Amino acid sequence: MERRNFLRGAVIGTSVAAFGGTLMRGAAYAAPAQNGPSPYGSLGAADANGIQLPSGFTSRVIARSGQTVSGTSYTWHNAPDGGACFADGSGWIYVSNSEINPGGGASAVKFNSSGTITSAYRILSNTRQNCAGGATPWNTWLSCEEVSLGYVYETNPWGGTSTRRDAMGKFKHEAAAADPVRQVIYLTEDESNGCFYRFIPSTWGNLSSGTLQVLVAGSGTSGSFTWQNVPDPDGSPTATRSQVSGAKHFNGGEGCHYAGDTVWFTTKGDNRVWQLNLANSTYELAYDDSLVNPGPAPLTGVDNITGSSSGDLFVAEDGGNMEICIITPNDIVAVFLRITGQSSSEITGPAFSPNGQRLYFSSQRGTSGSSSGGITYEVTGPFRS
Repeated sequence: MERRNFLRGAVIGTSVAAFGGTLMRGAAYAAPAQNGPSPYGSLGAADANGIQLPSGFTSRVIARSGQTVSGTSYTWHNAPDGGACFADGSGWIYVSNSEINPGGGASAVKFNSSGTITSAYRILSNTRQNCAGGATPWNTWLSCEEVSLGYVYETNPWGGTSTRRDAMGKFKHEAAAADPVRQVIYLTEDESNGCFYRFIPSTWGNLSSGTLQVLVAGSGTSGSFTWQNVPDPDGSPTATRSQVSGAKHFNGGEGCHYAGDTVWFTTKGDNRVWQLNLANSTYELAYDDSLVNPGPAPLTGVDNITGSSSGDLFVAEDGGNMEICIITPNDIVAVFLRITGQSSSEITGPAFSPNGQRLYFSSQRGTSGSSSGGITYEVTGPFRS
């Protein structure tokens, strides 16, 4: 909360300002979203895990930092962060980053068709502060380092080798989202004056070489945009965000999600969800907490984002009321769930199972407020489709 408020204050003072596995269909957002009733109804009392959920939904703990994952001998990592799900035959895999430095990396939990955990294991090691990332259409996980001159690592959710993807640029990476139509990867940057990027691989499906571009646009909250090549993706001696005149700057880039010719990304410094309409190269606000009227805004501490097949966006809070909120295709923002008793934590890594019936996420610091107290959850119920 303190870091986010500082970032927001800095911008105001100077301006006196996952790839999910599902395809969002029929989403036609007319920004910005406004407060309204949730399609899932009101929240019930906190369950045994301290989670308030709508009627018909249940939660379970999947893993705890520093403890072995149930049914396995694998010890779950500290500070669980960004995540994604991958189909595995009739089952699936949930991968999760570790936002610690040094160490970082990522782990995976494998489930069978009934949702029973069958194994857990490490998929990336010896990196730095792996925050968010994104899945690729060829079933790899892009794990991003949230450090100055950080890298993107392409990892195998089934284990095995991981590869550093230098061509995707060196900067304070946050999230990634794959666009199979334009054959690019979108990238956010977690700086108070960060930029929004796209990486165009020389060959789609191979991230070893390609072109890094930055979004160029005016200073407003809506308008048209273009892309321009970043001259030196290595980011040294000049940071990538400072190399292109006219590059649009965003206050603390966080989550990123692509579906249906649209890419959404969040900025924590000003509690916004941005929407790029790729078919006509325009951008606008999908959500801004300061524009919710009447308030109070249900969604603050805007952070990780994913989407469901119904067209709903699910946005996790870093702070706020420790909620995951939804933004519906008819521009309603509402609370979907709330974690109680964990005010010193943040919600990370929301991702749906391939069938859309289970939502995974973590409380990065759990009840202890420490990176060693992370808890990873699963919520099951009648999600809209």
